[in-house]
Amino acid sequence: MVLYKVVPVLLAYWPLVVGCAVVAHLLGNKYWKGLNKYPGPRLAGYTNWWRFFDVLGRKHEWTILRLHREHGDIVRLGPNVLSFGDPRAIKTIYGLNKGMVKSDFYPVQNAVSDGRRLQSLFSTTNEDYHAKYRRCVNNAFAMSSLVNYEPLVSSTLSFFLDKTEELYAKPGGACDFAQWLQYFAFDVIGDLTWSKRLGFIEENRDVDGIISFLKKFLSYAGPIGQIPTLDLLLEKNPLSLFAQRIGLTKTVFPVTQFALKRSNERSTSIEKIKANGLPNDQANPRGVDLLTKFAQAAHDHPEFMTDTQILASCTSMVFAGSETTAISLSSVFYFLLKHPPVLEKLLRELDDAEKNGVIEKRDDRTVPWAESQKLQYLDAVIQESFRLHPAAGLILERVVPPQGITILDNFIPGGTIVGCNAWVIHRRPEIFGADVDVFRPERWIEATPEKLKEMRGTMFQFGAGARTCIGKNVSLLEIYKLVPSFLRRFEIELDCPEKEWETHNAWFVRQSEFRTRFKSRRDGV
Repeated sequence: MVLYKVVPVLLAYWPLVVGCAVVAHLLGNKYWKGLNKYPGPRLAGYTNWWRFFDVLGRKHEWTILRLHREHGDIVRLGPNVLSFGDPRAIKTIYGLNKGMVKSDFYPVQNAVSDGRRLQSLFSTTNEDYHAKYRRCVNNAFAMSSLVNYEPLVSSTLSFFLDKTEELYAKPGGACDFAQWLQYFAFDVIGDLTWSKRLGFIEENRDVDGIISFLKKFLSYAGPIGQIPTLDLLLEKNPLSLFAQRIGLTKTVFPVTQFALKRSNERSTSIEKIKANGLPNDQANPRGVDLLTKFAQAAHDHPEFMTDTQILASCTSMVFAGSETTAISLSSVFYFLLKHPPVLEKLLRELDDAEKNGVIEKRDDRTVPWAESQKLQYLDAVIQESFRLHPAAGLILERVVPPQGITILDNFIPGGTIVGCNAWVIHRRPEIFGADVDVFRPERWIEATPEKLKEMRGTMFQFGAGARTCIGKNVSLLEIYKLVPSFLRRFEIELDCPEKEWETHNAWFVRQSEFRTRFKSRRDGV
């Protein structure tokens, strides 16, 4: 009876009712859990649409750095989102056994196969699943495995240097260096994963349009990840996925198709490894690739490491293995070219290293991993590049456990999304010095052993804790080999020295408008 009387009133005054509901929702967001005590952009406390549009603006790394410098160590980025700028928060947020789990930001980045999500090590929010998965593939990414992968990286590196000579150094034309370095990173991933370069360097083009797709997909995932429910209406719409599962639509996720195509070429040998394991006496002078390691993991852990996990692992290599490494390589070369005294000092170190026998003289002028680890200034340059331009440009989100947790002496209620941003963490004056916005590799050499340990412990470009990027060692192998090898082989200059590059924060902060010219080094090293 009451409902009979209320409904006509609601219908008659529906604009007022809707308006009141919206206001109540916004006020609930603002004062929910008491997070209103933390400063931040005015609109951010009311709605996640603020961070959606800020991330969509592709310069979020500078926004969040500015906000922390204005407001301090804790900034509210959304009704239920807090960003922490003090490095001391890292151990609590990303430490072991803290009960933190990844937020729904990450599943937005799931690849899809036959209408089903492929949960990767990176994208899964299930900690038990992640632990089992990591146990299966951990050996494949351990530092001890680098010796297996170096011949594969070296093969692509030598080919890349020769192609650079042929395509750019001899003609003397300008090169889109950021793109060329991504071609290198992609072909390395091909060699590492399938023992086969994928054709990016050889053909000097985006094979199968996969780089173009990744750029669009990450540009989608960054902002959509700020309001993950939008993904259920768009790319991961349950009805669309169901239609794929029952065969009504033939939509194929490009990255999945790309990985499947390469893996299927090895299907016979991989099935043998899954069934019988890798023969102990099998020798491969070019190293054992990752697909072989994944197949061995399937043999050792058949209850978990299925064909789906093998495909997800290969897909992850395509997703993350090229983008972040290419960004880091571009950063190293860009900062060197923008700071000629630093470049000159590094070249002197390389010249002296060969004269002193630290680096062996080779016809192709490549530098092995072991030799690169003896070059102090090279390490300082790479670390400083990591510091000033980390690949990830958004906070690495975690969800506080139901019972809540204390971070930086603040009790944070359960269910709150918290995280740190490497662009903020890497520019802390008390850790890195007052000149944190300056590219100065010498800070890594001048530091006392205690200070250096603190600086290295603060670096956040690969994440932290149990969910640290599993491909970290592979990326470091590529970077520490390519940078000195390229500098020994070529002189480099900016095509337009007065021009700054462009950056695009699509979750990873990639670069463009980085054009260079090369000339063979005929003197010196």
